[in-house]
Order: sequence, then structure tokens, then C-alpha cells
Amino acid sequence: MLRQHWPRMLSECGRVCTSLSMVHEMASSTTVTIRVAPEIKAKLDRLARDTRHSRSYLAAEAVAAYVDRELEIIAGIQRGVADMKADRVVSHDKAMDEIDAVIEAAERGRRA
Repeated sequence: MLRQHWPRMLSECGRVCTSLSMVHEMASSTTVTIRVAPEIKAKLDRLARDTRHSRSYLAAEAVAAYVDRELEIIAGIQRGVADMKADRVVSHDKAMDEIDAVIEAAERGRRA
């Protein structure tokens, strides 16, 4: 119960950087403490008020989305590196030739 109230207590301290508990409102969660600029905290407060979600919930959702997106980017890079190592790549010139051919065929189709 105290964990739900400590972000509010911290905001009342008036610290320059505010610690924010990120407890996702799920049955199983863990606590992470971050520091944010006062402007970000003010925006988070406004968003929490306007959406009627807790700051913790919103912060946890934002972190989850960021982590998922970054992991997808890393996985894509790793797939690209694996493709390069396995020689499953096309040169830039060949790719551009294929794209130009598709564009030219589409333009011919429009003129016909």
C-alpha cells in the first residue's frame, strides 16, 4: 500500500529530479526507480490526471513500449548482420536496377 503513495510523497518533496516508482498494475511486477527532469514529471502528472491512470502505470507502459521497440530494432540489425555473413544480400546497384525496372514497367502500364 505504501508503494502506491510514495511517488506522491516524493513529488511533495520538491526535489529537482524526482524518483518515480514504476510499478505496473499487474499481479506480478517489480520496482524500478528513475530520475526525470522536472518538466517530464509535470507532463507525466498532467497525463496521469487527464487519463485517470497512475504515474506508475503510465511510466511502466512507456518503458515497456520502448523496450519492445528497441529489442525489435536490435533483432532486425542482428538478422541483417546474419544475412550479410551468409551472403544473402543484394548490392545497392542491383537493388536500384530492380526498383527502376519496376517503376518503368508501372509507367509503361499507365501510358498504355
